[in-house]
Amino acid sequence: MEKGDSIPELRVTPDKYLPHRYAGASGDFNPIHIDREFATQVGLPRNILHGLYTMAQVARANAALADGDPRALKRLSVQFRGIGLPESEITVTGTVREVRDGRAVIDTVAEQDGNQIIRNAEAEVEVRQ
Repeated sequence: MEKGDSIPELRVTPDKYLPHRYAGASGDFNPIHIDREFATQVGLPRNILHGLYTMAQVARANAALADGDPRALKRLSVQFRGIGLPESEITVTGTVREVRDGRAVIDTVAEQDGNQIIRNAEAEVEVRQ
């Protein structure tokens, strides 16, 4: 792994029930995630994905560099910049910014339908030789 390398692209399409399952797993039952009617009443296009779900996909894409071992992900920061919707593919891409002392710093973006829902994400991953 060298500066400028791309990480393997991650593509995932959350199904329409994912916000309900994620609400149960996370304890976040905010109705903007699980109630389509409520979400539209407050100005959203429909119920939306949890931001932490989309962040988890960024973490997953970066952990894939260490054969999926989440322990290799040493640091992750993101900026939530858009809303994610169920039933629409999310694509996570990244570029290695630097490799030093056995760790790689990766600039990462999550997009959905041409919109960056997470950008300026920075992951630090332990690189296995």
